[in-house]
Amino acid sequence: MVFGLAGSAFAQESDVATASATIVTPISILKTTDMNFGNVAVQSSAPGTVVLSTEGSRTPTGGVTLPTTATGTVAAASFTVNGQANYTYSVTLPNSVTLTRATGTETMTVDTFTSNPSSTGTLSVDGTQTLNVGATLNVAAAQVAGSYVSDDFTVTVNY
Repeated sequence: MVFGLAGSAFAQESDVATASATIVTPISILKTTDMNFGNVAVQSSAPGTVVLSTEGSRTPTGGVTLPTTATGTVAAASFTVNGQANYTYSVTLPNSVTLTRATGTETMTVDTFTSNPSSTGTLSVDGTQTLNVGATLNVAAAQVAGSYVSDDFTVTVNY
């Protein structure tokens, strides 16, 4: 019985390991330009949309027309993403946002958000990248004239 206990004491071994961590530059996003669909006209009998590309060009559909001389301010939303050089990040866009007439209760919906880069981006060797966001404005037939504005909408980036 003494031999059995002594044998199990010699079967035990151990080794050591180290722990480490690398702190990377946190990712950040800063809006540089708000989204603006510009001036839009709509027929009284037909709804339509305005598709705003990530480059800031507009395409009307349905009963929507775009004035050729008084276009207003047209811009895709633009953000600067900063972080760890050469890291890839994911982009999360909103599903929809509601615009409300500034002096009333009428609304329009913006949806089908798109971005460039799309679902993922890669930061440059300097740790930056421009992220542009477009979307679709849904305009009702006989939409009441006026200036429509949304609450803030969120674009999220994450390593």
